[in-house]
Amino acid sequence: MSSDSAALTADFLKSNDPDRYYASLVIPEGKRAAVQSLYAFATEVASVRERVSEPAPGEIRLQWWDDALSGKGHGNVRQNPVADALLTTIGDYGLPVVPLQRLIAARRFDLYQDPMRDLTSFEGYAGETVSVLYQFAAMILNDGVPVEEGDAAGHLGVANALIGHVRAFGFNASQHRIFLPLPVFAANGASEHQILSGEASDGIRAALGQFADLAREHLDKAEAAIATLPRGLRRAFAYAPVLRAELAGLKHEQEQPFAPPPAIAAWRKIAMMSWWAWRNG
Repeated sequence: MSSDSAALTADFLKSNDPDRYYASLVIPEGKRAAVQSLYAFATEVASVRERVSEPAPGEIRLQWWDDALSGKGHGNVRQNPVADALLTTIGDYGLPVVPLQRLIAARRFDLYQDPMRDLTSFEGYAGETVSVLYQFAAMILNDGVPVEEGDAAGHLGVANALIGHVRAFGFNASQHRIFLPLPVFAANGASEHQILSGEASDGIRAALGQFADLAREHLDKAEAAIATLPRGLRRAFAYAPVLRAELAGLKHEQEQPFAPPPAIAAWRKIAMMSWWAWRNG
């Protein structure tokens, strides 16, 4: 990738997804730009929903990315610095394109107001939008060679998505969106109407507690799998300690499910990941 594309991609990531930008800083310098291009692509695709007023323009933007990955893009796709950086990374490391196209397809769910159907659907969504990023970051660190069966990336991606959506529960409800599986709420006596109306209830609190417990199970399994990986590859998973800290704070979301969650300061996140990377990678 050109130095201009790398710099613009890093700036885009820092501005639009600072957590992933911070995570990229523990990646060795020679491979940092490649990982940043992957993260920036995911951030760009995830942000489509927030930049359109209705699904149709969002579908068009997602299709642009799908065409760019498949080589069917119109015009000079590489004039987009994130696309230029990503396509260079794909070529340099032999990353398979299909999982990235699945990420795009999964993000089409974001364009609509349909609630998440069930836990299996949520775990599939998490795998296609989050786990793949951990998997490919590790692959980049391993010079393009697949490094594990997916346990570390798979479990960490689901934990990441669960924790993120429990923390974002109130905001998403205010936007009339339900990302966490609705049947879990229903099983606890909480209705879709209660959620979208912002009516806190014991059923909502119980459901959020179950999601936190499930996130803990996935995070435990992810950490066990990460520990078996070669040390040089573990830095791809350096966000794990931040997730552990956020998980510890989910009690707030259970007690006040619609209130903005307390944030961990950026310097603390950087310190957690840097210390973790020093000890593990």
